[in-house]
Amino acid sequence: MRQDPDILWIDTPNALNDACAALSGADVLALDTEFFRESTFHPVPALVQLYAGETVYLIDPVAVSATPALQDLLASGPLKVIHASSEDIEVIASWAGVTVSPLVDTQIAQALLGEDPAMGYQRLVEHWTGEVLPKDETRSDWLIRPLSEAQCRYAALDVVHLLHVWQAQRDALERLGRLAWLQAECDLLVVQAGRDSDSDGQWYLRNRQLWRLAPRQIDAYRRMTAWREAEARKRDKPRGWLINDKLLFAIAEKMPANRYELAAIEGLKPAVVKREGDVLLELIRQAHHADDDELPEALPSPMGNGFKKRLKALKRVVNDEADSLGVAPELLMRRRDLEALVTADLLDRPLPLPQGWRGERLADPLRAALEERETTS
Repeated sequence: MRQDPDILWIDTPNALNDACAALSGADVLALDTEFFRESTFHPVPALVQLYAGETVYLIDPVAVSATPALQDLLASGPLKVIHASSEDIEVIASWAGVTVSPLVDTQIAQALLGEDPAMGYQRLVEHWTGEVLPKDETRSDWLIRPLSEAQCRYAALDVVHLLHVWQAQRDALERLGRLAWLQAECDLLVVQAGRDSDSDGQWYLRNRQLWRLAPRQIDAYRRMTAWREAEARKRDKPRGWLINDKLLFAIAEKMPANRYELAAIEGLKPAVVKREGDVLLELIRQAHHADDDELPEALPSPMGNGFKKRLKALKRVVNDEADSLGVAPELLMRRRDLEALVTADLLDRPLPLPQGWRGERLADPLRAALEERETTS
C-alpha cells in the first residue's frame, strides 16, 4: 500500500471540474471530510478528500464552492465509501447542497461482520491492513491555510486506506451473504440524511424520561424542543447555546405561568429567561390550552413489572439471534427500539416491528415473545 500517494490540492472551480472528470469513471470513490463544529449548529467544512485509486484530491471548501460537476459526482456517480458517515454526509449537504449517494459505510460493514458495532477508523485500518495510522494530526486546525505537509499526508492516507479496507470488507460480506444487508442499511442512511424542519417535531421522542411527564407536559416539551431545533438551525448556534434538553424538560415539569416561576427553575440562567422567556412561556400556554384529544398519551413507566418482563423477553430474542449471527445485539435492535415495542404493546398501539432483513429474522419471534408474556402476566 502506498504511503506517499500523489496529492493534488483543489481550490479553483476549473481544477475542481477537472478532478470530477477524472473521477467520474471510477467504480468506487473513497470520501472523507474535515470540519469544525464548536460554535455553530451547521458544520463548517474545512477539507474534502476524494480518492479512486491513483491521485488523492484535497478539495478546499474554504476557497471553492461545489460546482455542478461535483454535485453530480457526489449525488450519483460512483459508489462512495465513507467511515462513520453521518457527519460527513451532513458536511457535504451543508457545503455542496446534495445528499451523498450511493454510499457504503465501513463502520456498519464491520458491524455486520461481527466486530465492534462502533469500531473507530484507526482500529479498522489496523485490523484489515496491519498499518498503524499516525495520530499526531487528529486534532489539527483544518481551517488554517496553508495546511502543513503533515496534515495533507494525514488527510490523504485516510482515503487511501479506506479504499483498501472496503475491498477486504466487501469480500468478507459477500462470503457471508450479507452485502444486501449492508446496502439496505446504507440506503436507509441516505433516506434519513435529509434532516429538516419536518423532523424537529420528533426531537422530543429522544428523551427516555418522557414517562415521567403527564400528557400536557409532554406536549409542552415537544413544542419547546421543536422551537429550539428550528431556532438553533436558523441562528446557526449549538443547541446548548440556546437551551439544552435538560432545562427544557425541567420547564415542562414545572409548567411555569410567568417569568417569576420560569426564573425559579434550577439551572436556568437569567440571560436565557430574558432572551427566550416570552417564547417559552407562550409555548407552555399553548400546551395548557391544547384540546385533550390533541395531546400525546401518557407513557408507561419502565419501572413497572409488566414493562420489565416484556423488555427482558424481547432482549432474549435479540440476544439469541445476535449469537446465531455472530454480531453485537445492538446492531439488530437498540434498547430504545425494544422499549418502543414494549410501550406500543402496553398502550395497545401497532407494534413498530423491525423491517427488511431484521424483520425477516426478528419480527415473528418478537411478536411471539410479547404474546407469550401477555398470557403469563
